[in-house]
Amino acid sequence: MTQRGRATARSAGGPRAGERPRGDLTARGDLTARRKRLREVIEPVVTEAGYDLEELSVSRAGRRHVVRVMVDGDGGISLDAVADVSRVISVALDRAEEAGGDIVAGEYQLEVSSPGVDRPLTLPRHWRRNVGRLVKVTVKGAGGLPGPRTPERPAADRQVTGRVVEANDERVVLDLDGQRGEWAYADLGPGRVQVEFHRLDEVADEDLHEIDDTDDEDVEGEER
Repeated sequence: MTQRGRATARSAGGPRAGERPRGDLTARGDLTARRKRLREVIEPVVTEAGYDLEELSVSRAGRRHVVRVMVDGDGGISLDAVADVSRVISVALDRAEEAGGDIVAGEYQLEVSSPGVDRPLTLPRHWRRNVGRLVKVTVKGAGGLPGPRTPERPAADRQVTGRVVEANDERVVLDLDGQRGEWAYADLGPGRVQVEFHRLDEVADEDLHEIDDTDDEDVEGEER
């Protein structure tokens, strides 16, 4: 089973020689609009590379902007693949800027990463990619839980821990200590993968990616 760790690639971009940086972003509305334009450029090239764009954020770090992109795919994504995706995104941003688009506005740092195990499972593809893993999740009401409903077991939200057995576009099946529970995604809160240290010896060394340290600079005004 592939370890779902975090891989990160960074690159710098911004004005070419002789160009002046454009004006700073100060309003949240500007960040939201810029994030939308960035997605229009970045998402197609990520999809063409065979991956999904999971998250995209724009923030300020001193005088420059930080563009953070999180990508993932079935079977996970390796550090080499993250670096490849980072390069194609950088090229796409350069082309968009050269075509006259006000995409990043001045100097920027591009950070492309893969999700860590702490990423909440909120979409069907997140659950599908974690089949076989132990997950903790809040169940809305008692529906789907194995066993009869009793006065001691009211229809209230309940947190359960189980192993993902099956997952498709509509529902997920968990193994709860030998009993199966099945739910539609609408009946579940965000799932959280549980780290099982006794299973780490089953993971190949090349699949273990160290979580990248964050910048020492303060990041302000982030819009997700």
